[in-house]
Amino acid sequence: MNILVGYDGSNAAKDALALSVKHAKAFTGSIIVVRSLMGGTEGDTEEIQVAEDDLAYAEKFCREKGVPCETHLLVRGLKPGEDIIKFAEDCGADEIVVGVRRRSQVGKMLFGSNARYVIMEAMCPVVTVK
Repeated sequence: MNILVGYDGSNAAKDALALSVKHAKAFTGSIIVVRSLMGGTEGDTEEIQVAEDDLAYAEKFCREKGVPCETHLLVRGLKPGEDIIKFAEDCGADEIVVGVRRRSQVGKMLFGSNARYVIMEAMCPVVTVK
């Protein structure tokens, strides 16, 4: 079982990672952690370094729990929700796990919701963690 985790280093993402480890252990699966950056180029080195550090943390966390893990930094010019869906399709994910932050209804309308996009467009089950 391939479990894809959308990870941005937030507390909600860390909770999603922890749940994905439980699922991977229960179903003898592996975890694919992805981090999506909006830019279409790799010009912002500070943002890239933060993302790489977040992915390194996620990989270490999984390995310490005895779960196979691979990480991917996606800089393809897509919105994070779109990136997660495309990557999940490309790698044949069996499940997607994403963290959601509490936000008012107005906030969701103004800023959109990557998790909402993933839930609506995914070709596999999506688990949300808040």
